[in-house]
Amino acid sequence: MVTITDKAKSKVEKLIKEGGMDNSYFLRVSVQGGGCSGLSYNLDFDNEEKKGDQFFEDNGIRIALDMKSFLYLAGTELDFTDGLNGKGFAFNNPNATRTCGCGESFSV
Repeated sequence: MVTITDKAKSKVEKLIKEGGMDNSYFLRVSVQGGGCSGLSYNLDFDNEEKKGDQFFEDNGIRIALDMKSFLYLAGTELDFTDGLNGKGFAFNNPNATRTCGCGESFSV
């Protein structure tokens, strides 16, 4: 399961509203090969289920993960930071053994 903080929830809801999306859209969280640590996080909005999708709802946000990503992201918390050190979504992934300095890639 992936959880979402209140700050991340607010940002997701704002992006959905600004994008003119209806309530059929959900947040797709995935992992792709690449980045300086080997695996990169990916966030997108989607309204079509794919074979093998795992769905969770936390804090009022519906989240989809493909099966491969689920294996890497189980237990991850999605947060949003807007401080002086950077602005954007942050992944607090207990499965990551190493992360890059920017926090956008990881390895297990």
